[in-house]
Amino acid sequence: MDKIIEYMLAEDKGFGDITSNAVVEKDKIVNASIVSKDEGILAGIDIIRELFEEYGVEITLCLKEGVRISKNDLLISFRGDARTILLLERTALNLLMRMSGVASAAAEYADLVKDYGVIIAGTRKTSPAIAKFDKYALTVGGADTHRFSLDDMVLIKDNHIAVCGSPLDALLKAKKNTSFSKKIEIEVETLDDAIGCVENGADIVMLDNMSGEEVKEVVDELIRLNIRQNSLIEVSGGITKENILDYVDYGVDIISIGALTHSSRSLNFSLNIE
Repeated sequence: MDKIIEYMLAEDKGFGDITSNAVVEKDKIVNASIVSKDEGILAGIDIIRELFEEYGVEITLCLKEGVRISKNDLLISFRGDARTILLLERTALNLLMRMSGVASAAAEYADLVKDYGVIIAGTRKTSPAIAKFDKYALTVGGADTHRFSLDDMVLIKDNHIAVCGSPLDALLKAKKNTSFSKKIEIEVETLDDAIGCVENGADIVMLDNMSGEEVKEVVDELIRLNIRQNSLIEVSGGITKENILDYVDYGVDIISIGALTHSSRSLNFSLNIE
């Protein structure tokens, strides 16, 4: 994450902040703060604190990671070199606003299912290069990260199945060629494939883009066959705040939502120098 932030700063700086160098006195010490112009969950403030401290800026945290924030809340205050604060401003705000937006979206969904024992999870549909920031923000908002990267677990998706021939063929190959230490998840689109994969020991079976009625049919049939306990059941695709409780009622274990990271609105913050 440090290397990614370093790259962000280098990209923003270019060959130098010619504006600040032209109009801001060298070694000028100022006070500044970041203020919320939005409502949601604060995420990334500890990362921002470390960033400014690394560049010699004194900071005072006003609110902690993960708290609910309102408009006009003071998030963090600074005292340090004006040119340095201006150099860090946009990178710090971009990260803090995006991470808080992701955390806020995650918290909305997690709050909806908090009384049901269902896991809300993200996906790998993150912004390029900042997946770790997105994943961290998910946890701040109360969601599960799902996979961080391709080596976390086996997740057999539709394109793997297209190469292998069938979901069951792909599952059996994965069980044969994967260490016991890794979980195996497989994506299925039909009732028969779901039953076959549960019967053959998939740790997690993902019902992908199934309608609510189809999901209910799968879970009911697994219960009837007395194999429901063999696998965790995950659903993904087409799930919104309006219909999420329907899927909870169908008896699933995990609801993964790509929109938490690929479509979340960044919160709006501003950095102000006194």
